[in-house]
Amino acid sequence: MKIAIASDHAGFEYKERIRQLLGELGHAVHDFGTHSSEPVDYPKFIRPAAEAVARGECERGIVLGGSGNGEAIVANKVRGVRCALCWSLDSARLSRQHNDANVLSLGQRLIPLELALEIVKVWLVTPFEGGRHLPRIRQIE
Repeated sequence: MKIAIASDHAGFEYKERIRQLLGELGHAVHDFGTHSSEPVDYPKFIRPAAEAVARGECERGIVLGGSGNGEAIVANKVRGVRCALCWSLDSARLSRQHNDANVLSLGQRLIPLELALEIVKVWLVTPFEGGRHLPRIRQIE
């Protein structure tokens, strides 16, 4: 799978580790930045990653920040993106099963690294259930 990844300075450390994990799992990664922990404005990095998902250049996206809230807000402004802010394995699983989330947002300041990595793994392998959820997804657009 080709995955877009982006963060601000507060999510940079986890972005780098998740990028490494994605490569180990055999995924192609397009890194939209940032490329250091120097303070930046997150929309400059998050929006291009979300747009790549919306255009179909990347199948999924992962965005990171301190809380992940701002990143989720920016990503969800892009038509065709369904970004879910996840904080547990259950929230990640349900974001895929029920919401067909194509972008995952994580907050580096709110969850431990090991949990973030497990969330990514669950989110990547969980399929969308379709069925009763499909009409709801269609109503979003």
